Amino acid sequence: MNPEQFIKESRRKIENELKDNKAIMACSGGQDSTLLAAIAAPFKNIRIIFVDTGLLRLNEVNRVDSLFKKFNINYKLIDAKNIFLNNLKGIIDPEEKRKIIGRTFIDIFNKEAENHGADYLLQGTIAPDWIESGGASRDTIKSHHNVGGLPADMKLRLIEPLRDLYKDEVREISKYLGLPEVMPFPGPGLSIRIIGEVTEDKLDILRKATDITERYVNAKYNGDKPWQYFCVFLPVKTTGVHGDNRSYGNTIAIRFIDTLDGMTGTFSRPDWELLSSISSEITDEIPEINRIVYDITDKPPATIEWE
Repeated sequence: MNPEQFIKESRRKIENELKDNKAIMACSGGQDSTLLAAIAAPFKNIRIIFVDTGLLRLNEVNRVDSLFKKFNINYKLIDAKNIFLNNLKGIIDPEEKRKIIGRTFIDIFNKEAENHGADYLLQGTIAPDWIESGGASRDTIKSHHNVGGLPADMKLRLIEPLRDLYKDEVREISKYLGLPEVMPFPGPGLSIRIIGEVTEDKLDILRKATDITERYVNAKYNGDKPWQYFCVFLPVKTTGVHGDNRSYGNTIAIRFIDTLDGMTGTFSRPDWELLSSISSEITDEIPEINRIVYDITDKPPATIEWE
């Protein structure tokens, strides 16, 4: 993989496909789409769009804004929190969640494309996305929102310059451009880290738990962190004690995982003191939570995300 050559070829591909037409580009602020945004930034006929779905982590919008400003990536922020939460109301099945989110994104992009006079959509789709979504004659493991969640009658024509890359290659090219290493965060956001129906109350709890976990991990490790580390809100309530009082609270699962390309992985083995500190902080600061469990499952048999 030659990063400089890949960037040049990607820009040539975009130019050849787009010609004088206009396009919009979907950016989540994650590593894949941020790399594509940096590659596409010189094109004046591409409008980069970042959608606040309401399913993001704590302070995610501010983080993305700071990152894009630092690398001179012009973008438009769309507040669609209410739309996504309303569309997900009552939905429990993870595949249905992913497809609803994909369709909601496309509805927003279609509207923006119409306003911009665009016929094309750029996406940061990479190889694991379409492979796990049933590409290459494989069984569908999970429908990635930017692949399996796309409607069959979508009017926009897709351009996906990163389609054949794996995560390690994305990181290599990002590093070449000087982009910071961004921990993977799924396009459907926290919705697939909430087992069951997505509600604002659950999102608020999960955001706080996620923020605590990330802060402890970032403080503990100096450049040698797990590949991904996150919390999952489980549909399980158990008996506990807060102070001198009985509680009947929710359960959070913590997952640390190491992988090279995102296709296979092994659960990380952090020291017990780190996990103990995270558990104590979460249960002290979030009274709705009274139990923390740690996921010790590799990929396979599990996927990295729980849904």
